[in-house]
Amino acid sequence: MNILQVENLTRIYGEGENTVRALDGVSFSVEKGEFVAIVGASGSGKSTLLHLIGGVDRPTGGRVLVDGRDVYRQNEEELAVFRRRQVGLIYQFYNLIPVLTAEENLTLPVLMDGRPVNRDRVEELLKLLKLEARRNYLPNQLSGGQQQRVSIGRALMNAPALVLADEPTGNLDSENSREIMRLLRYSNKTYRQTMIVITHDENIALSADRILSLEDGKLVRDEVIRP
Repeated sequence: MNILQVENLTRIYGEGENTVRALDGVSFSVEKGEFVAIVGASGSGKSTLLHLIGGVDRPTGGRVLVDGRDVYRQNEEELAVFRRRQVGLIYQFYNLIPVLTAEENLTLPVLMDGRPVNRDRVEELLKLLKLEARRNYLPNQLSGGQQQRVSIGRALMNAPALVLADEPTGNLDSENSREIMRLLRYSNKTYRQTMIVITHDENIALSADRILSLEDGKLVRDEVIRP
């Protein structure tokens, strides 16, 4: 069953001589529970693609369907709910709120959604992320690896259908990188969450079920690693 369909997706920035075709007619589908790596050189369109899938930017042309629903046929209010409930975004630079503790950053998506916090879910994630003893620490009191684990927990808090990670290990050493990928794989296998990860790391790409390669805004390869 496909959870994601990307159809002829195009994104153009600028006009005239300053036109940049960041994405050029990209199409593919992803089944529920797949772990997909997106690779390509800088400027190939990887981050643009991820932002369009996640409802962060709007395409110039084409469609993105999540669970059969056209993401960009929703109004702004519906799109905001989609981003909070159906998509978990993980960035390279963590994007934690500096005045909030690790636990408060973790639960922020639920609070912004106006829903009660599931305490069992919080405790489960803190244990999984090995942050139980750091729950009341501010981001500047945490290591880079711990901050990235908080950002992963925040992305998983609402149990989204799709988890989108943009270079999640880009700022980390090899040991922390392996730990982050272990966490993403665990969530993928245990909760059947669909993972789409942008990476420059060949080892991370090869740990995925499938690799999509972008070049100059086009999808040039779609390779299944693990059927």
